[in-house]
Amino acid sequence: MSISFDKALGVHPQALQLRLTRAELLSTNLANVDTPNFKAKDIDFAAQMQRAKQSLFPGSGTEVKYRLPYQPSADGNTVALDVEQAAFAKNSMDYQMSLTFLKLKFSGLRAAIEGK
Repeated sequence: MSISFDKALGVHPQALQLRLTRAELLSTNLANVDTPNFKAKDIDFAAQMQRAKQSLFPGSGTEVKYRLPYQPSADGNTVALDVEQAAFAKNSMDYQMSLTFLKLKFSGLRAAIEGK
């Protein structure tokens, strides 16, 4: 009897990868808060997860979108520091949660293999 890791781990590897991609985008936004004409970017996590579940190649083609500013700046920068910091903090917590779920899945698999 073989174990299918795709079935055993569920959506957690894809969620972890999307959270990592989002963290990179948000950190780039934060690093460019004072860069003239920089356009803030983000992903729609829920839509991307839905797309990953339906795709044969779940890691391919993450759709990055530009964030619409609440208030336009004079220099054309669309990064709102408070919005980006809040999004980054939430994404970090969600990343940790995804890691925890993945760890629990591996613990369950290990227990099943050891017959416990």
